[in-house]
This record gives sequence, C-alpha cells and structure tokens, in this order.
Amino acid sequence: MNIKPFAVEEWMNAYEDGARYNIAETCVDSVSLDELFLLAGEDKQAFLERFCARRLTYGDIVGSEALREGVCGLYKSLKPDEVIPTHGAAGANYHVFCSLISPGDGVVSIMPAYQQLYSIPEAIGADVWLMHLRQENGYLPDLAELKSLVDENTKLICVNNPNNPTGALMSRELLGRIIEVARSVDAYVLCDEVYRNLTQEDGWCESIVDLYEKGISVSSMSKVFSLAGLRMGWIATHDKQALRAFLSHRDYNLISCGMFDDAVSALALRHADALLRRNRTIVRENLAILDAWISENPHFYYTKPQAGTTALVYYDFDVPSYDFCKRLYDETGAFVTPGDCFEQPKSMRIGYACDKKTLEDGLTALARFAETLG
Repeated sequence: MNIKPFAVEEWMNAYEDGARYNIAETCVDSVSLDELFLLAGEDKQAFLERFCARRLTYGDIVGSEALREGVCGLYKSLKPDEVIPTHGAAGANYHVFCSLISPGDGVVSIMPAYQQLYSIPEAIGADVWLMHLRQENGYLPDLAELKSLVDENTKLICVNNPNNPTGALMSRELLGRIIEVARSVDAYVLCDEVYRNLTQEDGWCESIVDLYEKGISVSSMSKVFSLAGLRMGWIATHDKQALRAFLSHRDYNLISCGMFDDAVSALALRHADALLRRNRTIVRENLAILDAWISENPHFYYTKPQAGTTALVYYDFDVPSYDFCKRLYDETGAFVTPGDCFEQPKSMRIGYACDKKTLEDGLTALARFAETLG
C-alpha cells in the first residue's frame, strides 16, 4: 500500500531524542511506574508479585474485564463488550479504517488534524474530501462546508476533539449538528478523542459514542493518562456491524494486546480521577505560562486552546516553518513542530504539557531566537 510520509512522526523521530528543550511533546508530562503507584495509592509490590506469577500467554484476547470496565468509566453509555483494545490510538485509527473503508468509499476528514485521519483512507483508495478548519472560526468545523462534502457515497466522517494541533473543542451542540449531517447519509463518525477530558474548564467533555449510534471513539492511555509507553488504546462504539468488523480484522493484525500493558492500564483507569486531577492542573497552569508568553512576544500569535496539550502558534517572520524550526533547534536546542506538518505555513505546534521548567526554558530560547530574526 502506497501512503504519504507521516510528516509529524518523521519530524519527531528525527529530532526528539537530541532536544534540549522538548516543547513539541504532546503527552502530559509522563509518569514512571513508581509515580503511578503513588498517585493511585496501590501496593506496587503486591501488584508485581501477582503479575510476575502469571504465565506469559496471549492473555485476554478481547482485553481483560478490568481494562474494559475501566474504559467504560470514561463514557456515559458504554458497555465492556463495546470496547476493542488496540496498540495505542494510532493502532486504533488504523484498525478502524482497514475494517470499514474500501476503495471508492467516501470519507470526509478535517484539516489540520493528525495525518492518519486523511492519509490512511486515501492510501486505501477512498475518495477523501477535506473540511478545512479556519482560525477565524476558532478552528471549528463549518457545517455548511461539511454538508457540501457529504453525499450518499459518504461512509465515514472523521473529526478530532479536542483538536490536534489547535486545541479547539467542539461543544455538545456542534457535535449534535455534525451527527445530523452524518445521519442524513447514514455515515459513521470517527472521533479521535485522545485529548478528551484535558479541558481548561471543569465540566463533562462529551464523547461521540454517547451521542450517536454510529459514533466511533478512539482514545488511549498516552496523552490524558501520561502512559504512552504502555501502547494501549481502544476503539469504542455501540454499532454492532462495526464491532463485528473490528473483531474480524483483529485476528489478522492485532490478536491481543500485551498482558502487562493491559494490567497497568486497568490499574490506572481504576484511579482515573487522580490522574486527571494531576494532568488538568498541569495543562491549565502551563497554558497560562504560554498565554502570558504570547502576550509578551508580538512576533507570535494564536487562538488560545480550550483543551488538549497543543497550540498552533503563528509567527510574522518570512521564514518557512521547517527552516524556522530546524534553525531554532540547531541554535538553541528548543524543539517544536513545523506547522507545515499540518499544512499550516509560518506556524509551529507547541506542546505545553511538559514539565514547567522545560516549557519556560524552551519559550525563553524561542524568544531569544526570534530576536536574531527581527
């Protein structure tokens, strides 16, 4: 299968390990197993003794009951048999497309967003139509544009909520209107929800699964729970036909997830509230730091994120984003992601959910670099 290079991942793979100030990272500041057990208030030794006594078989092919019940706790209406564990959210998105989409099917996806949402269906041979998110509209979908892109051939509408890279957050009302469009052509709605619940304000963050009978939620332990090293994600949906397709395709490309990943994820999900309190504090305090920095540095501007861990920051220098970000990296060690990875020129994606000192030092380096351009 021919597929376009994954721009964001290729950039991260090339430069992340050598960064001095990594403010490109999109996960909330990662935790160790020691930190997880402290946050959860669980007995680490007892857990390890139980796990180390287990034979390393394939484990629970459909995922342990504890894991799937933990995932259900993140939704209002989900049942354990409506959860398909996967190898991260990246594996979940790929699995959805390969299970549901055939050449010639119509797929509508947003731009900017994580590249999987449009490059994978395009590579499969789907007819992909892009719905452009615009800064003047708060990076929210334009319903008139969406209606113009769907027809009786549309099989799937892909959205990302909260949005990566902009941090835009769709309301229940807007999601409902997207659902109305999808229902009019009997289309699925795939919502990549890996940043869901990392909000700047308190309150319930809606999931597409709880609102639409053909809604498909994809998420993982990586961003919201600071456990990317587990490589644990999931697909969640009420739609029985889709579930059958996901289970059938799993036999070809997944079989089961790792026993250790499953066990640690289940433990973390039992204490989701504690992890969410920690991580919401980080994203809220750190976004305030970024917002103050934007106010103090007139060469940069953005639409303030409402949720998630990333911001799309524009600059007024006449420098392509790849050149800007590579020079910044080489001259200061500060690492950000070029906006052109998302087809957004003269901008960069900043991940503000790292530890506070890294964020402050990285932004200081960015400001000093800007002085050399200006």
